[in-house]
Amino acid sequence: MDLRLGPLTVHPGEHAVMAIINRTPDSFYDRGSTYAFDAALDRVAQVVDEGAAIVDVGGVKAGPGDVVDVATELRRVVPFVEAVAQQHPSVVVSVDTWRADVAREVVPAGARLLNDTWSGADPDLAMVAAETGVGLVCSHAGPLAPRSRPHRVEYTDVVGEVLARVTALADRAVALGVAAEAILIDPTHDFGKNTYHSLALTRHLDVLVETGYPVLVSLSNKDFVGETLQRGVGERLTGTLAATAVARWLGARVVRAHEVAPTLEVLDMVASIRGERPPSVARRGLA
Repeated sequence: MDLRLGPLTVHPGEHAVMAIINRTPDSFYDRGSTYAFDAALDRVAQVVDEGAAIVDVGGVKAGPGDVVDVATELRRVVPFVEAVAQQHPSVVVSVDTWRADVAREVVPAGARLLNDTWSGADPDLAMVAAETGVGLVCSHAGPLAPRSRPHRVEYTDVVGEVLARVTALADRAVALGVAAEAILIDPTHDFGKNTYHSLALTRHLDVLVETGYPVLVSLSNKDFVGETLQRGVGERLTGTLAATAVARWLGARVVRAHEVAPTLEVLDMVASIRGERPPSVARRGLA
């Protein structure tokens, strides 16, 4: 099916980049470089210029760290979402949150997508999406509570269990009233998974694509890339782009990324190899 989020439509065979904007002082990758309001707005302008169609704003670090209550998360994201929506009306603003209380405030501010990376930890979040007419990301985090790390997690069939969880969440959201074309499913690499699990999910991503729901992947600089290649956080771009190419080849529709320009080049190249996008220029052997 088509993916429709506000002004954005992504047809089957097309792709979009979701740029990561962390309004946190302690994010694992950028270490707070976009925590300041103006710095974050400058970063949004940059990624939009590079081709991002979606910006994903997060006010809480995914991993363990200082407690961030609802009031603090709201202070970090609501005014910022409002500013981005006003300055970039053609861009979809997404908010990375698992809290329904936060979702209720960011939608009126301009958010068009709720990115629930913690697999329905707050079941009311999907209800907010339904009531407000915005999109929803349905994810898999295994047995984890928000902001916790996996420890010796095991699955009999990780692909099958991820498939069952994300489709159950998506089907529930549709039953609540979320438009099916506004739902993304995300295998959620690293969350509740070891490196072998994340590699298997990348290798078998077509299983999720076959559900018909548009698939989102968030691969950027993840630990499974670092462990596979034995690279630190700042040295994972090559591995990230390799995983991105495989995911796009297998049908991923949206890719969440820190480095927008190289990600979009990889996606365009793969799409052209697949025959879904013409070359930007084709002169060789034709003149």
